[in-house]
Amino acid sequence: MLTRRSFLGTVGAGLVIAPSAFAADLAPSKRKRLAVVTTEWRFHSHAWHMAERFLVGYPINGRWHRPPLDVVAAYVDQKPENDLSRKRSEEFGFPIYPTIAETLRCGGDKLAVDAVLIIGEHGNYPKSEFAQTKYPRYEFFKQVTDVFRKDGRAVPVFTDKHLSWKWDWAKEMVDISRELKFAFTAGSSLPVTWRMPAIDMPYGAEVEELLSVSIGSIDSYDFHALEVIQCMAERRRGGETGVVAMQALRGDAVWKAMDAGGWSGGGWDPRLFEACLSRSQTLAQPATFSHRYPTPAQIREWVKEPIAYRYEYADGVKATMLMLNGLIGDFTFAARLKGEAEPLSTLFHLPPTPNVTYSASLMSQAEETFVTGKSPYPIERTLLTTGLVEAGVRSLGTGQKRIETPHLAIRYQAPRESTFARS
Repeated sequence: MLTRRSFLGTVGAGLVIAPSAFAADLAPSKRKRLAVVTTEWRFHSHAWHMAERFLVGYPINGRWHRPPLDVVAAYVDQKPENDLSRKRSEEFGFPIYPTIAETLRCGGDKLAVDAVLIIGEHGNYPKSEFAQTKYPRYEFFKQVTDVFRKDGRAVPVFTDKHLSWKWDWAKEMVDISRELKFAFTAGSSLPVTWRMPAIDMPYGAEVEELLSVSIGSIDSYDFHALEVIQCMAERRRGGETGVVAMQALRGDAVWKAMDAGGWSGGGWDPRLFEACLSRSQTLAQPATFSHRYPTPAQIREWVKEPIAYRYEYADGVKATMLMLNGLIGDFTFAARLKGEAEPLSTLFHLPPTPNVTYSASLMSQAEETFVTGKSPYPIERTLLTTGLVEAGVRSLGTGQKRIETPHLAIRYQAPRESTFARS
């Protein structure tokens, strides 16, 4: 007889299911109350991707799952002409409050929610000297935790993407979560989306070099690509050791590094680069060509502004993130493992609009945090990748120099069970 336990065993060790994914809808008295705090809520914004999962549910494991949480209040910082927050408020019956404190207290005088979803992405905000958008993730988080302090109670929090554009603020956010003892989860959808093939870094593997080739731009998709690398790197022998140095390259410097033929010459392992391109489903081709591997000249022609982040872990592992718009349009990964003849490689698959079910995978992790009061993966991963983004843009903004990163001496042990989607 095929039981649920034996079925899960057949689809691979490490499959993580949100704790409420198989549960029947809870009675209203047992459902949790969720507050949404967001920059803006419009079509294709992250609030549209994420907050609406808690309004209408999402697909998981072949069924339509309705989380045991009700959105009971929202704060929306900016309302563009195509704002959807007021329509959603009318449709689903939750009020929009003028301040974050009022949102968390639902208009009363005490904290009145069981969880908080913070979405600090999209909207019109100023830039830093290093071209980072100053999204108010830290400011939102601080206003939320100020309510926790004043009201003497803290609840689980999920915050979208990296923690802040400023390293000191990101570190403070993690410190506050530990001080007030609440579950704090953050990050990207990339570590929890589907992979093709559905493989993981073997737990305890001896890793020598890592590479990700992706689409994107700085202070945005660089975070996604860095999370692709980090969710694999953290599983290596000895656990995470932190990063000691970063050098970011742009333009012709990237092509010079590509010609170097390896890390010691200032580049990366070309076998890893080939493995990444071979996993891509969007590899560029000239007109009328079939699926052909591009020449160096074609790569230079198609990619107008290449970006590379080359960084070194404290245990000696080397990593490179390449953003090559015009060559591919997805996220690929490859690693060289000690004693292995062929690279380990995979595609981190992002299903298309309108359903974008990778955001459902991420919200299943948020839901687990809200329901269990425990984070399904270490916040240290997001703290480290936040710091890597800041180090990368800082290196680019200061002449593409190699910079030391003693502040990124972040050590942690990843859980053996992975959280990427498999069913």
